[in-house]
Amino acid sequence: MRHRKKGKILDRKKAPREALLRNLAASVILYEKVKTTEAKAKAVRPFVERAITTGKSPSLAARRKLMKFFYTDHAVKKILEVLGPKYKERPGGYTRIVKIGHRKNDGADMVQLELV
Repeated sequence: MRHRKKGKILDRKKAPREALLRNLAASVILYEKVKTTEAKAKAVRPFVERAITTGKSPSLAARRKLMKFFYTDHAVKKILEVLGPKYKERPGGYTRIVKIGHRKNDGADMVQLELV
């Protein structure tokens, strides 16, 4: 039973799963839309939302908190300089998942995860 268990495992061990989510979150931040599977999009959405919420107050503490999560500083810089001020008045819900069909190879549900 999965009672009170948060998050998706995505058929990976802990370290590869964390690396996947961190890289996918950085890609969503940098490119503002990414085509991926539905399960990965639903798993990475809370990380992106939390990162943008942290970036709404551009302080040194926020920068350091974001640097702990992202591998490079490009995503952190974009969050603090572009996305934080852009979503300053919005109380949440910065991402949108749009279904785009099935992958030809294995039939996985493909979606586009984009910033609103």
